[in-house]
Amino acid sequence: MAPSQFTPRSQVSHAEFDTIESALAALRGGEGVVVMDNEDRENEGDFIFAAEKATPALLAFTIRYSSGYICVGMDPDRLDELGLPLMVKDNADPLRTQYTVSVDAAEGVTTGISAADRSRTINILGNYAITDPAALRRPGHVLPLRARKGGVVERGGHTEAAIDLMRLAGLSPAGALCELVNDDGTMKRRDDCAAFAREHGLKLITISDLVAYRKAHGC
Repeated sequence: MAPSQFTPRSQVSHAEFDTIESALAALRGGEGVVVMDNEDRENEGDFIFAAEKATPALLAFTIRYSSGYICVGMDPDRLDELGLPLMVKDNADPLRTQYTVSVDAAEGVTTGISAADRSRTINILGNYAITDPAALRRPGHVLPLRARKGGVVERGGHTEAAIDLMRLAGLSPAGALCELVNDDGTMKRRDDCAAFAREHGLKLITISDLVAYRKAHGC
């Protein structure tokens, strides 16, 4: 769809967004979903999917339509178990995103950067049966992110949204995420993300709706 055909942001209605329940069903089925944060925050859409359901095809799709800087939102206890400390002591990131050291799978990969290699690494991060820190080598090509314990209710970021969505879907609490971009390299904003989701048959939700869902259901 050409940029001139996008719905102006002022005309984007809440009806364009899908329900949280429909997004959870898609995640359980191994699909990714598009998650928007607030326009007064990053005003970006991330493609998010379950780490345990990562496949080379899903990674190839993500790489094609995103920045390619693929992260995995994770529970702090899981990161501690795998021996993955924060990347830096003094975090100067404007939104205080908590990056850990980067990783690759220790076995079954080549350089670590291919879709197949990154899907294997992400699978390990999401497989709670794997507890040995030696299953990962450092540094690598996947960026784990340390989520806040309170999830989106505490911090309305995509890191926390990834964790909350997986937990609500009954999946391992580890979610891969990456920012969607336009063909010219600019970030996809709300109208762009709505068009992208429609084109690819993806569920489109907002973090604000996820916050409301958690509060309404006491979860």
